[in-house]
Amino acid sequence: MSTLDAPLPVAPRLDGAPPHLLFVRAPYYTSVVDGLRDGARYDVLDVAGALELAAAVRLALRGRRRYDGFVVLGCVVKGETDHYEFVCREAMAGITTVVLQFGLCLGNGLLTVNDIGQAVARSGPDGHNKGAEAAVAALRQIAAARWLGAE
Repeated sequence: MSTLDAPLPVAPRLDGAPPHLLFVRAPYYTSVVDGLRDGARYDVLDVAGALELAAAVRLALRGRRRYDGFVVLGCVVKGETDHYEFVCREAMAGITTVVLQFGLCLGNGLLTVNDIGQAVARSGPDGHNKGAEAAVAALRQIAAARWLGAE
């Protein structure tokens, strides 16, 4: 299913206190990452790049601030070398590892695209926004954790 064919993301209704989310961003492509974040304003932590997203989530777990969930946002655009494959693979593996190891509620909004046009199409205000989808995914995970008593 393409981005344009997908249903628009809808945040679930959550019982209890409003969730506290941390958005961890790799704003190398600032306009794309800002577009991913727009529409959801929570705590925001910027990191150097996509490879640092998982480590920043792990650092947040060690910190004093408590979060019900996380949303990672970033953009990796394919270039002329194999660096793209390495960064995409390792960034996604790191995110998956920290989520599974610590049982986190996390929405993944790391774009891996062939060109900047694809990134812009997935980060715009038209509702077909991968950042919004990632935020909704995190909220759905929080709802599931609450329902399961796994907070």
